[in-house]
Amino acid sequence: MPEAPDLQVVLEYLQPRLVGRVITGARETRPLVLRNLTGERFSDDIAGRSIVAMTRHGKLLFFELSGDRVVLINPMLTGGLRYTEPDEKLLKSVTVTFDIDDGHQLRYFDQKRMGMVYYLRPDQVNETPRVEEQGPDVLDAPMSLDEFKTALRPFRGEIKGILTRGRLISGVGNAYADEILHAAGLHPYKKKTALSDEEIARLQEAVYRVPLEAFNLLQEKVGENIHKKERRYLKVHGKGGKPCPVCGYEISAITANQRVTNFCRKCQPGLLVRN
Repeated sequence: MPEAPDLQVVLEYLQPRLVGRVITGARETRPLVLRNLTGERFSDDIAGRSIVAMTRHGKLLFFELSGDRVVLINPMLTGGLRYTEPDEKLLKSVTVTFDIDDGHQLRYFDQKRMGMVYYLRPDQVNETPRVEEQGPDVLDAPMSLDEFKTALRPFRGEIKGILTRGRLISGVGNAYADEILHAAGLHPYKKKTALSDEEIARLQEAVYRVPLEAFNLLQEKVGENIHKKERRYLKVHGKGGKPCPVCGYEISAITANQRVTNFCRKCQPGLLVRN
């Protein structure tokens, strides 16, 4: 899943190339991904509109268009964007294409078609799923420790679930939750109510440091290849069975709710959970 660091790299690559450009045409190449809520025919209505601004909040990308239109992209698990020449082969995973007046195409691809591309009026943005429920962005200026404690207070349940739901901090998904909790030395299934003040302080520090470090690293590694997922640099996520880079202990992999959680039992002591 693209998370805040990944999408911020995409945003900063596309902004100077797309803001101020005109969309000369667009089409839905495969069904079920595009949600057009304007009541107008998508391909006709979007043609000729310029891209006024691009922003990101959490795991959502926003394209503000002229004439009171917004394209909102929620990539979910397998979605992504590619900025390419129009004669490049159109892969089966591409679901929506946008023709740009500089001769390029912006393509949204999604192998499992789990993501969503919304075509909206500005007054409809807050009505779309996952927009209003997002907390402060993880790459924004950090909350102070006291502010973080206050924001954390209403939540219950396991700390990884709190991080990934996006209401406390927006932009953290499965991968970076594993990385944050490893950096903080916290077991992913530890209950929030069981966290000590010292553990909350470690969590607050890691929540902001780990994604920012990842973003800086991704800028170097991804370059123009914004359509490629780069995960090799992660320390524990996706590394089940490999040695922990901190202590050398074998990294555990537990699957629950169709989601793999990776952690080090030595660096992140806690519950007795079987591999």
